[in-house]
Amino acid sequence: MHILLIHQAFATLDEAGGTRHAELALYLAEQGHRVTVIASPVSYLTGESSVKQKWVTKTQPAPNLTIYRCYTYSALHKSFIHRVFSFLSFMASSFFTALQVRAVDIVWGTSPPIFQGATVWLVARLKRSSFLLEVRDLWPAFAIAVGVLKNKLLIRASEWLERFLYRHADRVLVNSPGFIDHVTAHGANQVTLIPNASDVDMFAARADPVAFRDRYGLFDCFLVVYAGAHGLSNDLDVVLDAADILKSDTKIRIVLVGDGKEKPALMAKAELQNLSNVSFLPPQPKRSMPDVLGAADACLAILKPLELFKTTYPNKVFDYMAAGKPVILAIDGVIRQVVEAAGGGIFVQPGNPQALATAIKNLAAKPTQAKAMGQAGYRHVNKYFNRLDIARQLLALLEQMSGKKY
Repeated sequence: MHILLIHQAFATLDEAGGTRHAELALYLAEQGHRVTVIASPVSYLTGESSVKQKWVTKTQPAPNLTIYRCYTYSALHKSFIHRVFSFLSFMASSFFTALQVRAVDIVWGTSPPIFQGATVWLVARLKRSSFLLEVRDLWPAFAIAVGVLKNKLLIRASEWLERFLYRHADRVLVNSPGFIDHVTAHGANQVTLIPNASDVDMFAARADPVAFRDRYGLFDCFLVVYAGAHGLSNDLDVVLDAADILKSDTKIRIVLVGDGKEKPALMAKAELQNLSNVSFLPPQPKRSMPDVLGAADACLAILKPLELFKTTYPNKVFDYMAAGKPVILAIDGVIRQVVEAAGGGIFVQPGNPQALATAIKNLAAKPTQAKAMGQAGYRHVNKYFNRLDIARQLLALLEQMSGKKY
């Protein structure tokens, strides 16, 4: 079976960013299937290019796995309009690159950005292949709710494209149960849930978490780690406000690992408030994350207090649990149900810095309880959200769509 994945934000295990698709692609390739990925060389997290920009750069990181990095307008984080130009440039370059890929059984696209879904649909129809559309976020609904998408014409066009793609996909794949009602109401006919998960074996085999603390001088403290994007949705201003409340407790440190459009403003705010208990660290490749999370005493997941965000399954939460760390969760909804079912952390009302500060302080005062939460979270994610099990579910879906059994 030959699967063509078109995914602008595709990141390998040696890059920073979400690696769900890299891990799934490697699994499919290991099972003997051909996987071709068309992606951007520009990191969705940092806005920087991983290679010198050409029209196409080809690599083959593993047997049966080929990655094409297509030219993409690089000013991703300058403004929303620049981001749209980035999406449109990849939409065009990925289309022409995809036309050169032969004998494809399934064309797999993922949104956001939703624009690349149009490319995937057209490529699938031209190649007479099955069209799998994966929904990772409810775009444009999320962009409208956060306030980055305001132009009424763009909103109408984006919502029309969303409905068109849902209706014309042979299968719509969602990574959170919270998305099912939305995609069904907007035209999806056949919907499959294959949730976010974690490579439990990767985190269980973490190398040397002590080295991470040594490298950054994080000695003798209760360490809270946030890992991921620093964007509008992530509400990291609330984390800084909580850190300000905790300033008098010199044993508590908060580390924000990652990058994004809001990071410069957050760093400026932390300096203005003299937050010596907060450190900003650069994004880390996935292969380094076991050491990063292994060094933590607790891990933080946070989003703005918007109703739509109750539908999300943030991948970082599953990685936190796989690393055996208690989760401080400032996100309500379906992911809260997972953490509470596991007994793997503490829920904090989103948007409330005082509640966040109190939760951190209480957890720091009860290290035995914190470790027990982490162990409970690990057991839960290993049983229900192990990446290997999820990959097998994906393979079964792809076989069903292709009409072939291997």
